[in-house]
Amino acid sequence: MILLSEMIAVSIFVGMVISIYTFEVALLVRLVKDKLGQHKRVYTLCQRIMQWTLHSSATIGIFCILYGYFIEPYWLTITYVKIDTPNISKSSKLRIVQISDTHCDKKIRNEKKVPMIVNKLRPDVVVFTGDAINEPEVIPIFKEMLLSIKARLGKFAILGNCDYWPNIDFFKDTGFVLLDCNHKIISYDDNVIYVAGLSYVNMCRWKKVIGGIPKDKFCIFLYHNSDLIEKISELDMDLLYLAGHTHGGQIALPFYGALITLSDFGKKYEAGKYTVGNTVLYVNRGIGMEGGIAPRVRFYARPEITVFDIFGKN
Repeated sequence: MILLSEMIAVSIFVGMVISIYTFEVALLVRLVKDKLGQHKRVYTLCQRIMQWTLHSSATIGIFCILYGYFIEPYWLTITYVKIDTPNISKSSKLRIVQISDTHCDKKIRNEKKVPMIVNKLRPDVVVFTGDAINEPEVIPIFKEMLLSIKARLGKFAILGNCDYWPNIDFFKDTGFVLLDCNHKIISYDDNVIYVAGLSYVNMCRWKKVIGGIPKDKFCIFLYHNSDLIEKISELDMDLLYLAGHTHGGQIALPFYGALITLSDFGKKYEAGKYTVGNTVLYVNRGIGMEGGIAPRVRFYARPEITVFDIFGKN
C-alpha cells in the first residue's frame, strides 16, 4: 500500500526531475540558436549562474542514474548488529545472518556473491525473509544460491508478498525450512531459542505463532514487513523481529531517506534497527530490486546482508 505522503514525495521528486531536464533542453536549444544566429545574446551574471546551476544539476542527475543502474545494485554491504539477551548463557554467542528480497531476475547480479559472503561469516543460523524471484524462469538461480549457503544450526525462510507463484516450491532441496504459522526450537550450548515465522498472507495469525513461546526464551520472529511490530511489542517478549520488504526505499535521498516503503507505517520503520519495547526490529534493505516494469536501479539504498551477533548477559 502506498501512503498519501509517499505519493506526494514521489510526485514532488519526479516533478523536479522532469522540470530540470525540460529547462535544460530548452536552455540548450536557446544556446544553439544563439550560436547560429547573427546577434549574440548577452547574459547577465545572474542568468549565467542560473545556467551553470541548471547544467550542473542535469549532469549530476545523469551520473546518479548511471551509478544507480551500473554500480549500487551490485555493491553489497554487510551490516553488523550486536544484541544482548539475558535468556542465553553469558558465555554463549549466536550468529544469525539475514538475507532478504533477492528478487532474482534473468540477469545475474548478486546471486553468486551472496553464498560466498555468507559462508565466510560462519553463521550459526541463516534466515531468508521473503520475495525470492521476479519471474518463475529464474527459480533454479534462486535455489542454487540458497543451496550453496551453509549454517551450523539451521536455515529458515518465510514467504513474502511476491512469492505466490503457482506450482513453485521455493525451498525444496535447498536446506531451508519454510516457516508458516509455526516455530522451530534450536538447542545449542545448553541454550534453547525459538525461530518463528509467518507467511505474508497469514498476517492475522501472528498470535498463534508466538503466543505460546515462553517469555523467558529468546525468539527470532520472521515476517516479511514491519507492519506487526507495534502489536508484537505489546507481548513484552525477548524477541528479534526480522523483516525486509521496503528495500530501504530502493531509491532514497540524502537527509530524507526512502521515497517509497509500501509499509503501513510509511517511513517510520523504513530500514535498519529499531527498538520497540523489549522487541528489536531490523528491516533489511534486501539484495535485489522490484520486478515488473519497475526500473532496476538503487540509489542511496545499497543491497544488504545483515549479521546479528547475539550475546548472553547476566
